[in-house]
Amino acid sequence: MGGFFGAVCKHDAISDVFFGTDYHSHLGTRRAGMAAYDKEIGLQRDIHNIQNSPFRTKFDKIFEEMRGTAAIGCISDFDPQPLLFHSRLGTYAICMIGVIQNAKELIEQYLTPGNSFFNAMTGGNINSVDIIAALMNQKDSFAEGIQFAQESIEGTASILVLTGYGTLIAARDRLGRIPILIGKSEDGYCAAFESFAYQKLGYADEKELGPGEIVELTADSMTQLAPPGKEMKICSFLWTYFGFPTSTYEGVNVETMRNRNGQIMARQDKIVSNAESLDYVSGVPDSGTAHAIGYANESGVPFARPFIKYTPSWARSFTPTNQKERNKVAKMKQIPIHDLIQDKSLLFIDDSIVRGTQLRETVEFLYNNGAKAVHMRSACPPIMYGCKYLNFTRSTGEMELLTRRVIMELEGEEGFNHLEEYSDSSTERGQKMRKCICEKFKFASLEFQSMEGMIESIGIEPCKLCTYCWNGKE
Repeated sequence: MGGFFGAVCKHDAISDVFFGTDYHSHLGTRRAGMAAYDKEIGLQRDIHNIQNSPFRTKFDKIFEEMRGTAAIGCISDFDPQPLLFHSRLGTYAICMIGVIQNAKELIEQYLTPGNSFFNAMTGGNINSVDIIAALMNQKDSFAEGIQFAQESIEGTASILVLTGYGTLIAARDRLGRIPILIGKSEDGYCAAFESFAYQKLGYADEKELGPGEIVELTADSMTQLAPPGKEMKICSFLWTYFGFPTSTYEGVNVETMRNRNGQIMARQDKIVSNAESLDYVSGVPDSGTAHAIGYANESGVPFARPFIKYTPSWARSFTPTNQKERNKVAKMKQIPIHDLIQDKSLLFIDDSIVRGTQLRETVEFLYNNGAKAVHMRSACPPIMYGCKYLNFTRSTGEMELLTRRVIMELEGEEGFNHLEEYSDSSTERGQKMRKCICEKFKFASLEFQSMEGMIESIGIEPCKLCTYCWNGKE
């Protein structure tokens, strides 16, 4: 995914951007960077690899190395950012969140030596920010260039620009799949993915940009460069998984949504008597915890934590690029509480079931520590399609998805013509898929949140939500 934070102030902005960017660390694990503008020095930039160290340890000397009244910072799961460019639009630093699916075609059209704008490739690859900048360079203003870039790409691009004259330009992606929020203080303005990041720094909520809206920020003003569009398709996974519990998107708080989501699952389980005689309800840490609290409160089954993640020294479990190493790190982090596992019937809620690899390890870990039964719930519907807008699953193909593999086993490719039935637990196909997964993972029972339950738990108009990964609808 990735996240960014930018501020333009009457005082030095480095401290605000350092801490504001650090508060986005849950959104990415590979690269991080900062850029700043100072009237005397001009633009400066620093980028580090954060795969094995958190953002703040890699940038702890930034206060000595960089200064400026305007700055931007970025956490990235993929490309190094921000990048600096000198073009027809002037000199600027830029970072983006999203994914470009038609990169090859755009590179051939806009990043060839015969064109006026060309940035050298690194390691044979083109940074997504290079492509965005090349597209922007086709127009005569930042606003026109950003709009052209967003219209040209297949995918998603929310953009933050630090201009060579010390202002910030924030542009939410065309369909608003990713949030951008604006904060205001007595000393300036800021733009962020996560609103709590600037609230902790003394900024107050000023505005949430609409889909495709572009604004320019100075220390004293916010100017709209492009109005918001009418259509929105914000990513539903922001609430289910990506978002930090204190975050709020489109007026809906993440923790509140997750509690409500768990309550809805509990009510459904009660109707069908799907999991009875439970000792404890638990969340697969960390994003499953709030869903489980909601389930426990609604069902009356006590909430407990049968195992704890040891996080002081272990990096996040998905940091290694190798799946085997990710699984090993995830296993090493799990510390059991035997009194809450031995001979107990447990119901766990995970934020989602994607490949199922780490989930298998978790269930084996619970049974090896004496669990009598492990029931599993997914806080979202079955994932049937790989995300093509944010690449949240990191899947290289849809057959990496657990649901697709199970359907192939049950029915072959013909099953892919009946994905809607497999998603629905009331159908014969849906029941077969769940039974097959239970047998593979030794679940006592398995259920997924329904599409209706997911939409109800978020609480905004269904037409404004992106649900592509579940139902394939654009």
